Amino acid sequence: MTAVVIGVGNEYRHDDGVGPAVVAELGRLMPAVRATVSDGEPASLLEAWSRAELAVVVDAVLCEPSEPGRIWRSTVDDLGAVLGTASSHALGIPDAVRLAKELDRLPGRLLVFAVEAADLSLGVGLTPPVAAAVPRVVEAITGELP
Repeated sequence: MTAVVIGVGNEYRHDDGVGPAVVAELGRLMPAVRATVSDGEPASLLEAWSRAELAVVVDAVLCEPSEPGRIWRSTVDDLGAVLGTASSHALGIPDAVRLAKELDRLPGRLLVFAVEAADLSLGVGLTPPVAAAVPRVVEAITGELP
């Protein structure tokens, strides 16, 4: 089974860097895993998960009420209900999924791990609750990989 892990985010916006942080840790622990970082733009996501049987996307999310560091696991079917328009990007993962459906470019299986963010301002480094979520997300992803 071909699988890809896509870390969405910007490491120069504090907790928005959780996706890239998960990809970096996963690459350190499992160098054979295909992993990449994306800015979340729908076309780049479609390219990243192209030809994958399993795509796992990790992104920061804003929620109300917020519990920074809480992890949400979603599939395509429940993606809109969990993320809606709460992505930390102008066009989020739900937009990429809608586009992929229209173009028949969805991966065989798509999972999204969204981590609730505390701080998306400019700056480097994850807040403590989001940093603590990174190993838990990595562990959850390894349980999904073939």
